[in-house]
Formats: sequence, C-alpha cells, structure tokens
Amino acid sequence: MRVWLGIIVLGGAILVSIWLRIRYYRHNFELNEHTVRQSPLSMALQELVGTAGGVYLSIIMLISFLKIDLPQTLELFEVSFDPLALFAILSAVVQPLWKRFV
Repeated sequence: MRVWLGIIVLGGAILVSIWLRIRYYRHNFELNEHTVRQSPLSMALQELVGTAGGVYLSIIMLISFLKIDLPQTLELFEVSFDPLALFAILSAVVQPLWKRFV
C-alpha cells in the first residue's frame, strides 16, 4: 500500500511541477522580457543522459544484430538492474575522464 501511495504522490508532484513550469514559460514568453538560458548543471545532465542513451541504443542494436543472449536483469545486493543500461551509464560517466586524460 505504501508503494502505491508513494507512486501516486510522486506522479502528482511531477504533474504539478510540469504544470508550474509551463505556466512560468508561457508567462515569460508572452512578456518576452528575457530569454531562458540553460544552466551548466542542466546542460551537463542533458549531455550525460544523451550520451548514455546513445551508447545504450548502440549496444542494443549490436546485440540484436549479432544475436547475443544476455540476461535481462542482474541482481546485486538485492537490487535488480539492466546490465546494458548500467554499462551505458557507466561509460557515459567515464567519458569526460577519458577525454581529459587522453
């Protein structure tokens, strides 16, 4: 029961956040006082998610093309996760370090 309550509260919070953001952006665009700029944090998160997503899709296509059988989920410390998604996120996290040192 608590899980469902948490999901409902989280979903409601997301919807309220989106609604408030839409109102804010509409108000600023109608007044046209200033343009919205991205913060360094938002740009970094966008790049991280984009890189991880690209790596994930590339791995999925390669595994599908080569017809390799991999487990759908792995369990580590009672937490289940997708091994391909974990690899994609880890490679996206390591990528800036690799660029800096090479």
